Amino acid sequence: MTAEDYLEGQVLLIDKPLTWSSFQAVNKLKYVLKRKYDLPKKFKIGHAGTLDPLATGLLIICTGKFTKKITEIQAQAKEYTGTIVLGATTPSYDLETEVDSTFPTEHITEALILETTKQFLGEIDQKPPVFSAIKKDGKRLYEHARAGEEVEIASRKTTIYEFEITRIALPEVDFRVQCSKGTYIRSLAFDFGKALQSGGYLSILRRTKIGDYSVENGISPDAFEKSLL
Repeated sequence: MTAEDYLEGQVLLIDKPLTWSSFQAVNKLKYVLKRKYDLPKKFKIGHAGTLDPLATGLLIICTGKFTKKITEIQAQAKEYTGTIVLGATTPSYDLETEVDSTFPTEHITEALILETTKQFLGEIDQKPPVFSAIKKDGKRLYEHARAGEEVEIASRKTTIYEFEITRIALPEVDFRVQCSKGTYIRSLAFDFGKALQSGGYLSILRRTKIGDYSVENGISPDAFEKSLL
């Protein structure tokens, strides 16, 4: 690759490590590319869809003129795998916050779990987690949440194309989901626990696909840096 290649535009498939923010991953690539190729200050680079720090997997990063493709890529269907822990909830719907409530799980059977997934197929109403980056009244929801402020969150339409249970070892349930843009898997975990007359939160999340792009073809930010040496 040459400087011109990156300026004209590239789609880079990054396997985002755990605890990294999407912003950190973009900044890392921007830094190593500018250092390697002496790119101009106005060099454009951005990602096509945020991944939470506690999630791993596919982060698509576009450079140069291909940053115009970001909106188009973001609109494509996404696939995730992960683990839901049943019998408890957390305010953030994942491991960012501590368990705040516990619920019974004795009544939950494999048959009930498999039957309950059917409730979430197709177009559903979903409320984003209060710990999310959506803005309300000029502040991000997580800023309201961390300040202890209660805010009313409107539900949104989203579509679940596939919801497959891949392992049941209560209280853990592994899954694979294909969904539309704007779906919060943390909210799906919370709502799934509620539908089982219990609680649920997300303990593991990995994005495996966006459209035809797969994490199998992705590399870590550090591996990308080494590839430029």
